[in-house]
Amino acid sequence: MRIVVTGGAGFIGTALLRALAATSREVVVLDSLRPDVHRDGGLAASARLSSLGVRLVVADVRDRSAVLAQVEGADAVVHLAAKVGLGVDLDDMDDYVSSNSLGTATVLRACHTAGVERVVQASSMVVYGEGAYECAQHGPVAPAPRTRDRLARGEFDPGCPVCGADLDPALVDEDAVLDPRNTYAATKVAQEQLGAVWARETGGSCTSLRLHNVYGPGMPRDTPYAGVAAIFWSAARRGTAPQVFEDGGQRRDFVHVDDVAAAFVAALQSPEPGHAAYNVGSGVVHTIGELAAELSSLAGGPPPEVTGAYRLGDVRHITASSERAAHGLGWRGAVALRDGLRDLAFS
Repeated sequence: MRIVVTGGAGFIGTALLRALAATSREVVVLDSLRPDVHRDGGLAASARLSSLGVRLVVADVRDRSAVLAQVEGADAVVHLAAKVGLGVDLDDMDDYVSSNSLGTATVLRACHTAGVERVVQASSMVVYGEGAYECAQHGPVAPAPRTRDRLARGEFDPGCPVCGADLDPALVDEDAVLDPRNTYAATKVAQEQLGAVWARETGGSCTSLRLHNVYGPGMPRDTPYAGVAAIFWSAARRGTAPQVFEDGGQRRDFVHVDDVAAAFVAALQSPEPGHAAYNVGSGVVHTIGELAAELSSLAGGPPPEVTGAYRLGDVRHITASSERAAHGLGWRGAVALRDGLRDLAFS
């Protein structure tokens, strides 16, 4: 079986390649080694891939001829390549749309031309916007986006859109209405929709894995596009206090990168006709503040500083129900957060 992995030189891609190395699959990686991810020009990534016996093709997923040359003869494509993170400001908007939406369309078109019938792609929890909430009086509700004025007053939790009362956060499942609240999120929704169109028109199988907060060895660090665990860990290792936004009470689901790699392998082994989406999370709720405190403790550094700062595009609570993946893919997260953070600390 020949598999092409776009963006395979990155954080999640490297973990996936380790998992695939235990199989008899032939793997080719197509990666642009973009400098906002690979600060060394891709030297370390190239060495890792070489040690795994994986061929690296340096090309951009928006280059149709380069993509088509690699997917010809492939049995499946895993599409990881993307510009990730919330971003810096709206000056990133066109890069996100080009890299993620156009990049996905180019990959899917090449798959159609080459006759590839199996695609697994990395989506994200950000497609949901705010997570699932319940009002004691009105039941399940979708809170409105948080306003700058409300955030500036330190009112971080969204209220009921009907009565304004406090809400109880709940686990979000795949049937929730998609509600992207920043540019990256909008491109991930578009990616899923493009995958659904491709699957419907070709009769192929496209699986979108909605990854929750992924962490683990090899996380990209010291970049504005890094995830929160990487940002906190970089600060802790420097001996500085991690800067926690809002009040630290934001609820998240942190899932280890090895568990994520296992989810991709499971999806490759469980093709379904049409398009299917699955949450990929640990199933355990933690707060941002808890994560920062644990990383500070592991690094032996100062405790986190809760700043009250905020970003308008952030959401308050987003935690996953991954039961559909358990039943549909036979996958569950296995790495507990504390064990996974120790893994990170000693990597």
